[in-house]
Amino acid sequence: MNKKTLTLTIEQYHDIIDTMRSGFSGCRPNKYMATALVVEANMGLRISDILKLKLSDIIKDGDRYRLNIKEQKNNKERFFTVLTEAYQHLKIYCLENNIHADERIFKFTERGVQNKLKKVCDYLEYEGISTHSFRKFFATQIYIENDYNIALVQKLLQHSTVAVTQRYIGIQPKQIENALKKHNYWK
Repeated sequence: MNKKTLTLTIEQYHDIIDTMRSGFSGCRPNKYMATALVVEANMGLRISDILKLKLSDIIKDGDRYRLNIKEQKNNKERFFTVLTEAYQHLKIYCLENNIHADERIFKFTERGVQNKLKKVCDYLEYEGISTHSFRKFFATQIYIENDYNIALVQKLLQHSTVAVTQRYIGIQPKQIENALKKHNYWK
């Protein structure tokens, strides 16, 4: 049976990252994998693209940073702004771990991240969560924090249609929700 990957709540996001960083009986802490998931949740990249990421992929462009990558899944070029805070976070991570700018930032496999995440989620008793839940978390939070702008999320995720994005995040447009609330004749 193929279970649908769930979107994380904010609480689940924090619980998973904190537990992965601190570890628990039978599972060592892993700040490296936790950092990769934080990057996914904050940049909306797929884990496969994060694991190929090099600091040199993030380029200073005037007063901002930008990332130009070719997505592994669909071979599409993706250009987007990287927040200064995100770049600084990754730069410090690389310095602390003696990773050169032209080396891969994360030196583990997608399967390794999935296995560690499964152990953490089993410990926390969370079901239906995979690395992709962090990309869905990104999409859902962007949607909510930007007045339910589904077209914005579509563009960020590079989906072909708004309908694909709606199915992806599993949220109906805010206008539909508001229309249903206004249409209340149960009295």
